[in-house]
Amino acid sequence: MIIGVPKEIKDNEYRVALVPSGVRALKDRGHRVLVQEGAGAGSAVPDREFEEAGAEIVASPEEVFCRSDVIIKVKEPQPEEYAYLKEGLILFTFLHLATKKRLAEVLIEKRVASIAYETVEVDGGGLPILRPMSEVAGKLSVQIGAHFLLKPNWGRGVLLGGVPGVERGMILILGAGTVGLNALKVAVGLGAEPCVIDVDTDRFRYLDDIFGGKVKTLASNTYNIEKAATACDILVGAVHIPGARTPVLVPEELVRRMKKGSVIVDVAVDQGGCVETIRPTTHSQPVYEVAGVLHYGVSNIPGAVPRTSTFALTNVTLPYLLKIADLGFEGAVKAEPALARGTNTFGGNLCHRAVAEALAMECTPLEEIL
Repeated sequence: MIIGVPKEIKDNEYRVALVPSGVRALKDRGHRVLVQEGAGAGSAVPDREFEEAGAEIVASPEEVFCRSDVIIKVKEPQPEEYAYLKEGLILFTFLHLATKKRLAEVLIEKRVASIAYETVEVDGGGLPILRPMSEVAGKLSVQIGAHFLLKPNWGRGVLLGGVPGVERGMILILGAGTVGLNALKVAVGLGAEPCVIDVDTDRFRYLDDIFGGKVKTLASNTYNIEKAATACDILVGAVHIPGARTPVLVPEELVRRMKKGSVIVDVAVDQGGCVETIRPTTHSQPVYEVAGVLHYGVSNIPGAVPRTSTFALTNVTLPYLLKIADLGFEGAVKAEPALARGTNTFGGNLCHRAVAEALAMECTPLEEIL
């Protein structure tokens, strides 16, 4: 097969979907790899290293898409890339279709076989490709919140760790999954006062053990969310339901009661966000204000640390990419249930139930098509 790696064009997205070691692995199995010129520059991977590993460097995205059987990306195709999509193409990338109905319609119309990183799910419910990016986003969420909490950056002017005789900053984390856990690691490390809210009380026992009682845990209900949100300096949205639209846990009315100068970092914005007033922003224009509360809604947070994120991402995507390249789409999804669960569109159909429900569209399960 021919695998294409286009340059990412989303605002300030510097990651690349494949690294030279992945090129070599594909070449060793008889596949060809096309890499768009400059695709790895933002992650400090020059074209020369791709060429040395056996890739062919091509000048334009049109050529990458046109000549390739498989396109591997980091972020979903942008509107200017829709014209490059074609029938029979296998697309392997983050998609987050629950909030992108037009893209879903294009993938269906063009009969693209799309597998979304965030819905590749192993037995037991783990999300192996999403996990490393959630780790990065979780750790960055607290750093970002601390940055915008500074007074010169329009925040309340609170030092999260405080000093003797002065109260510490309070961080509320909604969700105790991978994002929440990694946000807690940084929050505890900075000496903040962290509080996490989740529906899984068994998870609280685990958090209590690993953090030695330094984290306040609360069951998820309206009362606890309201009380914690109005007390916090930083609120991190860390809720994720695979493929589905994120439930809104913080309504606009509650945002208006939060402290002036507090900061919301909603990592779940790609799936709609768990704060009613959140909307997607970019690294170029990351924040906006509602009722005196700063909102950070960047939908590609890990793109801020592309060198780290690129290698973390490609470590987990490569084994699946090799199966797709070796077996083709149908062979790969039959051999690897995680890829079947991750399929969003195939043969002109929307195949992921949670995505279909979020978009109010018809779902045709993959097993009914194959």
